Amino acid sequence: MKTQYPIKRIIDDEGNLVDASYEEQLDEELVKTLYYHMHRIRTFDRKAISLQRQGRLGTYAPFEGQEAAQVGSALALGADDWMFPTYRDHGAKLTFGADMTKTYLYWNGRVEGCVPPEGKKIFPPAVPIATQLPHAAGAAWAERRKGTKNAAIAYFGDGATSEGDFHEGLNFASVFKVPAVFFNQNNRYAISVPIEKQMNSETIAQKAVAYGIPGVRIDGNDCFSVYFEVKKALDYARSGNGPTLIEAVTWRTGAHTTADDPTKYRPEDQGKDIVEPLLRMERFMKNHGYWDETWMAGIDEKIKAEVESAVEAMESYPKANVEDLFDHVYAEMPAQLADQKESYLAHLRRG
Repeated sequence: MKTQYPIKRIIDDEGNLVDASYEEQLDEELVKTLYYHMHRIRTFDRKAISLQRQGRLGTYAPFEGQEAAQVGSALALGADDWMFPTYRDHGAKLTFGADMTKTYLYWNGRVEGCVPPEGKKIFPPAVPIATQLPHAAGAAWAERRKGTKNAAIAYFGDGATSEGDFHEGLNFASVFKVPAVFFNQNNRYAISVPIEKQMNSETIAQKAVAYGIPGVRIDGNDCFSVYFEVKKALDYARSGNGPTLIEAVTWRTGAHTTADDPTKYRPEDQGKDIVEPLLRMERFMKNHGYWDETWMAGIDEKIKAEVESAVEAMESYPKANVEDLFDHVYAEMPAQLADQKESYLAHLRRG
């Protein structure tokens, strides 16, 4: 059955404006801010992969190709909003104010990496698929009951829509009209499973119909489209209308994680015709006179210095406390786990 969920975009692959209604809103400050953050998180991402290959970082989930989706959505949030990321949304976290050193620490298995800056409502990254969606619905419901105008955004991939938590989270959010945005980054693969083999619906956006909420499908490589559609959904939520499901169609250029080999299941030429987000933005900037080589060199130097400083700080941390493995599993440690902890610490003392 054909559905009416066309992909919304504001600029095309060549950086040309295709929706003139946004022309006045695309001023130089906004454009450069979006580009700066996309360039920043890409530099972070590439450095993380390099560190992992050198044995200086643990298994890592790259996101190159999804910068527009993560930056555009994160910059649309208010300072007091909630963010519920997956294990791949560290770009969104960094854009929203997460500490870069602690983000690298997270990928080295450190509990410090889950701690957000003071005053920032960033939930620890969800590794189990879709479990963060009911959490986001609950946090948004709490904000509504407290009478605030704060909202929540929950990130998830296309594979998460096959999980029960996806349906439970959206159903609860729609029934109670919570101020939430459910932001799907449709990379077209759930690890090795292409989307056509995991769902029979034509789009993810149409799944919103089952819950009586708006469903929107956007070009996830168009940072402008992401930014304005998420802002629109957040305004809708803050006004008491309830949640929105947004499907951002994108393409991750690399592997699922650094432990994965996508050539085993993804044709090597697949995605070669997709114009990645930073190149598209560069073309737009050049088309509109916003591109400045001096500015570009300046931000590149600044970002590289920030990344190197964060890596140095991460590697200067004292060794992790082995007790963290036990102390952060339950609010109150059960006797069986306490016995395991003592047994392991005794083993370490014996050498």
